[in-house]
Amino acid sequence: MNAPVNAKELQLQIVEFKLDGQTIISYEGETILKAAKRHGIDIPHLCFKDGYRADGNCRACVVEINGERTLAPSCCRSATPGMEVKAQSERAVKSQKLILEMLLSDMPDEGFKWVGDSEAEEQKNQHGELSTWATRMDVTVRPELKALRREKVASDVSHPAMAVNLDACIQCNRCVRACREEQVNDVIGYAMRGSHSEIVFDLNDPMGDSTCVACGECVQACPTGALMPKGLIGSQIVDRKVDSVCPFCGVGCQITYNVKDEKIVSVEGRDGPANHNRLCVKGRFGMDYIHNPQRLTKPLIRKTGVPKDENATQNPQDWSSIFREATWEEALEAAGGGFKKLKNQYGNKVLAGFGSAKGSNEEAYLFQKLVRTGFGSNNVDHCTRLCHASSVAALLEGVGSGAVSNQVNDVEHSSMIFLIGSNPTANHPVAATWFKNAAKRGAKIVLCDPRITDMGKHAWRTMQFKPDTDVAMLNAMIYTIIEEGLADKDFIAHRANNFEALKENIKGYSPEAMAPICGIPAETLREVAREFATTKSAMVLWGMGVSQHVHGTDNARCLIALVSITGQIGKPGSGLHPLRGQNNVQGASDAGLIPMMFPNYQRVDNPTAHAWFEKFWDTPLDKKPGYTVVEIMHKITAPDSDPDKIRGMYVEGENPAMSDPDLNHARHALASLELLVVQDIFMTETALLADVVLPASAWPEKVGTASNTDRMVQMGKKAINPPGDAKPDLWIIQEIAKKMGLNWNYAGPDAGVAAVYDEMRQAMHAAINGITWERLEKESSVTYPCLSAEDPGRPIVFDDQFATADGKVKLVPADIIHADERPDAEYPFVLITGRQLEHWHTGSMTRRATVLDAIEPLATASMHGEDMTQLGVVAGDVITVQSRRGDVGIHVRRDDGTPQGVIFIPFAYYEAAANLITNAALDPFGKIPEFKYCAVKLTKGGKAPVSIGYGTNDSKQHITA
Repeated sequence: MNAPVNAKELQLQIVEFKLDGQTIISYEGETILKAAKRHGIDIPHLCFKDGYRADGNCRACVVEINGERTLAPSCCRSATPGMEVKAQSERAVKSQKLILEMLLSDMPDEGFKWVGDSEAEEQKNQHGELSTWATRMDVTVRPELKALRREKVASDVSHPAMAVNLDACIQCNRCVRACREEQVNDVIGYAMRGSHSEIVFDLNDPMGDSTCVACGECVQACPTGALMPKGLIGSQIVDRKVDSVCPFCGVGCQITYNVKDEKIVSVEGRDGPANHNRLCVKGRFGMDYIHNPQRLTKPLIRKTGVPKDENATQNPQDWSSIFREATWEEALEAAGGGFKKLKNQYGNKVLAGFGSAKGSNEEAYLFQKLVRTGFGSNNVDHCTRLCHASSVAALLEGVGSGAVSNQVNDVEHSSMIFLIGSNPTANHPVAATWFKNAAKRGAKIVLCDPRITDMGKHAWRTMQFKPDTDVAMLNAMIYTIIEEGLADKDFIAHRANNFEALKENIKGYSPEAMAPICGIPAETLREVAREFATTKSAMVLWGMGVSQHVHGTDNARCLIALVSITGQIGKPGSGLHPLRGQNNVQGASDAGLIPMMFPNYQRVDNPTAHAWFEKFWDTPLDKKPGYTVVEIMHKITAPDSDPDKIRGMYVEGENPAMSDPDLNHARHALASLELLVVQDIFMTETALLADVVLPASAWPEKVGTASNTDRMVQMGKKAINPPGDAKPDLWIIQEIAKKMGLNWNYAGPDAGVAAVYDEMRQAMHAAINGITWERLEKESSVTYPCLSAEDPGRPIVFDDQFATADGKVKLVPADIIHADERPDAEYPFVLITGRQLEHWHTGSMTRRATVLDAIEPLATASMHGEDMTQLGVVAGDVITVQSRRGDVGIHVRRDDGTPQGVIFIPFAYYEAAANLITNAALDPFGKIPEFKYCAVKLTKGGKAPVSIGYGTNDSKQHITA
């Protein structure tokens, strides 16, 4: 629900007026309809939707105003002092009822139906809000009007996710506003005039052939069922609604599951602080992965004598020749007992754990505690090592905190949005809507990326720099700001250290010298730098295009310097925001799921922190940082003489056989382990190499918290139970700990999740002490830092000082360091990897979601049209992409936003696994692999990628029929 208007906070004038004889308190600029709703008075309305611009076209909300000749639409008429309004006068009610009757007369006899608590209620609400208001106003359609009903309009079911029934359309324009003004996708329009007017998609295309990105905002906006999710056609009586948080990207959208017959049949957006009802295609239509028949439901143990196929050629649906079903007791003994045996035989350094950013904070906390107190080392990591490790390294060094300074939707207050190395319309679609909304109101977006993505349509300036030249471009901007006297001298003097070293370092980085290197004209570099320095508020947001390089930490250091020397931090609409990729990668990092940090980023080799956690956990702890993801893979294949050789590994909800760089090496390493235990919901590529597979719970099947990219700790609630004998992840972690001899007893429902959270809160008291479990149950979302029960949380940090020892930002100069592997005559192309809108991470979830698989079923590589012509291929052809480490066959897709000499491949497709060819070279500070750059060669033809296990063809045929 929207918060009530607070006149003091908004500094608005109070307005008193009369509504049907009752004195109403309104606020300056507030409409009659909104004021009435706040006072519990309902006026019929159809084209109005809270949060959208009022349009006033349906006229169902008309009221009579004393002294005025015509009736006024209350949704877009503001109250004025002394105004006398009649919503229930004979004239107003007659007009309201007439509008409802006329609209209802055009409705088809059989609607798509609507939500009801019973069949009788559903029949009353056959045409959604229109039927609801007609029932409340006691409106029945006269036969004479029914006889004049418009001609029937054919339904359009061409889209995999949504059905269009314009026979039920009342042309309220809510879908147009949803698409154009909220999501800013500009797909839905209003065409023709008079009786011929109609809602259209693009150039009157079928919805399935249009440029629709399936965010579903139009479906959520439609009041009559003219636009419906296909999963809800027919009866919409649901058994229950459960509030939770989206399990996909780091934006942290709040959602509501609609559950019927123990299945999630649809998802709605909630008015959460990160999304305000908005969702993307994954959040709205991608949740049925949990009902996929490939779900693991029994513990499995590898059959004796069955070798591990490191080439990953097995069909994930056909594992019966590899594994046998086991009891939980047997599987837990093989896992926990096996780890204990290896530890006793070889010592504390031989075990490692990969935790998950797709799970809860409580799971992350308990997993890292298990590794540190049970395994006896700090060999614990998760996917942050593969996404933002270098960003966090630079932020901890520079500002003393690895989290964002300002929240995403604070761009509402930005006059410039500097977006670099990120494709938010694909990776963070709801966040992208805030950027597009800001651009429509006048904010200047600067898009900096080797690829011109969809955000380029909304950009003030696009700086398409050459791959691998981030530092050259950013140092040229810093040079301009300092040379032209645009630096914030007061901020530098009082809040920054090491400025003179930075100033000295950039002397050779003039825009004129850097332009040939980065490919951006010197004048453009200077223009953008000047605007950044002089604009009222500028926020820098970046993605893995910045971090996934051997110079990723240096890239982030430059961004920190850029905002610091201009004073663009510590105030609304400014600051630093690394957009987090997975739903809980921020929380997992905060909870200590990294090898060199205890919870809340306290270094394991810091004597004070080390002593505190030894006392807190009552266990001796390793004083040395553990190995990171890629380092662990190397340690697995180390000689037997190495005392740190990794022999056993516990993987919870991660898929390193798809996500690690140089997959041939990673898969060989995983297959070489003496004991690999995988805890997951599907038979992933990693699980196929396991000795023990433990069936776990999906996000909608558990209770827990997650922390989004905005530092919001949010509550996720359980909608349904896990299938078969699958168990909650938190329970499994505790049972393995017990098998290793740890005396854990977290009492309470849901495997003691509240007790685990409370312990984690104590371990992270400097950040979340004021966010109790009870408070989260009540409020759903609280931003940290939050230090007391009365503390509302701080959405903006660094407003007075930084989290460093002296309270000042540390400026760290950076020089050009080239990629580890550059193009040459044999390998002339550059490979960039990343995500796409419909699929997420390694695809183990989204490729098992019916709608998402139907929209984007094939692995494709994006190339510039000129490169395709030179190679002699057209869209849809197969090409082979080869590096020094491997090759993949893949279909080609034309994308002129991808520069010549570059190829882009998403990494979600195991049949064309991009990471088979990526480079495992590491950033020396963040220890992150260089996913975003390696040399490849392209040849026409090759082996076409064939899916052997994920597709749901029958479902696709059904849903597109």
